[in-house]
Amino acid sequence: MGSRHSSRAARPVSSRTGSHHLQRTTSNSGFWNRLLDPIDRLAESIFSILILLSFTLAFRIIKLGDDPTQHIPSAYVNELLIGAAGATLAWGIIDGIMYALIAVFERGERHRLLAHLQTAQTEEEGIAVIADEFDYILEPITSETQRTILYADVFEHLREGKPQPVTLTHDDVIGGFGSVLVAVIAVLPSFAPFLLFYSNPALAIRLSNVVSFVMLFIYGYQWGQHTGASPWKTGLLLAAVGAVMVLIAIPLGG
Repeated sequence: MGSRHSSRAARPVSSRTGSHHLQRTTSNSGFWNRLLDPIDRLAESIFSILILLSFTLAFRIIKLGDDPTQHIPSAYVNELLIGAAGATLAWGIIDGIMYALIAVFERGERHRLLAHLQTAQTEEEGIAVIADEFDYILEPITSETQRTILYADVFEHLREGKPQPVTLTHDDVIGGFGSVLVAVIAVLPSFAPFLLFYSNPALAIRLSNVVSFVMLFIYGYQWGQHTGASPWKTGLLLAAVGAVMVLIAIPLGG
């Protein structure tokens, strides 16, 4: 029981590069899907927006202190833009590296499973290894007899398989690069008000916040479409997160 629980705990992490990774590499639906699958792309975008919001909402409080109504010098705005852009880029780079490392880790897990199967002394032992990996998925939709027949067939096919080398691949690098690219592009609409209203920093910050939680709604709506959840509810939930952050920050001077 202990090993099963521990393996389940690791699966949500590796799922990012599992079926999603396969979907990305086999999809012919466009440039973005060749970099990241839709869920990874949306998650990356949402996190980038939240990082930017943390900068724009805290900026006036940190810089202007007890008098948030005073004029915001252009030098402060430049600091905000550089800091927010740098943090977003750093987030993308870190997440891109993690994407590649998790992909390698996932292949290592598959290598470990195959090694365990090939060292199994009996069919029952091999079936137990497979069950430990897949029961948590199949238990709700299959009977024990069905799973046993399936696992026996899987064991028969895999026991003579040859493990593939566990190394960093071209697809891992492309996925990591995609994480960086998505993280940067996701926040560009929120930076637009600073370019359009550079002479009015207070207005630019407020408009940037509005754009950010509008983008959160759009990404949440798309998330709902891809996961089968209600697009409107998911979009409104994420937009509400941004709106609450804004409502909390404004009375504090944000």
